[in-house]
Amino acid sequence: MTGYIVRRFLQAILVLWLAYTASYIILYVLPGDTLVYLLATNDLQIDALSPQELQQVKEYYGLDKGPIAQYFSHLAGILQGDFGTSATKSQSVNEIVFSRLPSTALLGAVSVVFALALGLSVAIAATYVQWKPLKVFLSRLPVLGVSLPSFWVGLLLIQVVAFGLGWLPSSGSNGWKTLILPSITMALPSAAVLAQVLIRSLNDTLKEPYIQTAKAKGISHFAVYTRHALKNAALPTLTILGLLIGSTVTGAVTTETVFSRVGIGRLAQEAVLAQDVPVVLAIVVIAATAFVVTNLIVDLLYLVIDPRIRHVEKVT
Repeated sequence: MTGYIVRRFLQAILVLWLAYTASYIILYVLPGDTLVYLLATNDLQIDALSPQELQQVKEYYGLDKGPIAQYFSHLAGILQGDFGTSATKSQSVNEIVFSRLPSTALLGAVSVVFALALGLSVAIAATYVQWKPLKVFLSRLPVLGVSLPSFWVGLLLIQVVAFGLGWLPSSGSNGWKTLILPSITMALPSAAVLAQVLIRSLNDTLKEPYIQTAKAKGISHFAVYTRHALKNAALPTLTILGLLIGSTVTGAVTTETVFSRVGIGRLAQEAVLAQDVPVVLAIVVIAATAFVVTNLIVDLLYLVIDPRIRHVEKVT
């Protein structure tokens, strides 16, 4: 068990390093110049500066170093908990990112709750009901949810619920009402994936010999379903739950842009367009850390919940 934990921890560190490195390389090879964008935001042209002034600006923002030196400089700062200074806002990246993080975290938490409620409800209904037409409809419903682009869902909800019915606001970050439509937008694809996995797992579990034995003993369908099938089939949902929580930031990029919410998802889009490398790297590291830590916790929970994993570890 100790060896398993150590391996997973080392894998988590490797994933974080690869995420940082890949993001840095992608940002470096993208067309455009951070310095040009930075000067443009201040109504300046690069040709209007003298060589000495240009060098001073580069030194101030750390742009005078080569790509390898900048790579290790950013990495050293991150290891110390310092993400550096924004190349376009002249502010501490820590201040910028962590001021927006609570809004995105709240949005992610509410969307995960919605996804769990909707996904579990559809999966349970699809596998519990006996009427075949309804069973087939519910089983195929998650496929529709997976195929719908989140930005399209968001725009549809804005058009129908906000503009058409006037029930909820279409944008903003103040008040609980502004959370509902973005949370539903993020939750629908996740709920569809969760429902697909759980439906497949429940159908496989219901075919197990011990389920058939329980039915042969005269135990009611409801009792067999709730006491045996649902309990054992729910284990794979832990993995999906870990993925849902870990992918909050990536899902928030589109959702916060569509609903004009202030969060790190929208900040990521702005930083990428401006090629603000320190801000982008900070968001990537935070998102990767959330993903890795969540899935590491899920793996450890598997060790506690499923004794078969502990048995495999002893055998190997």
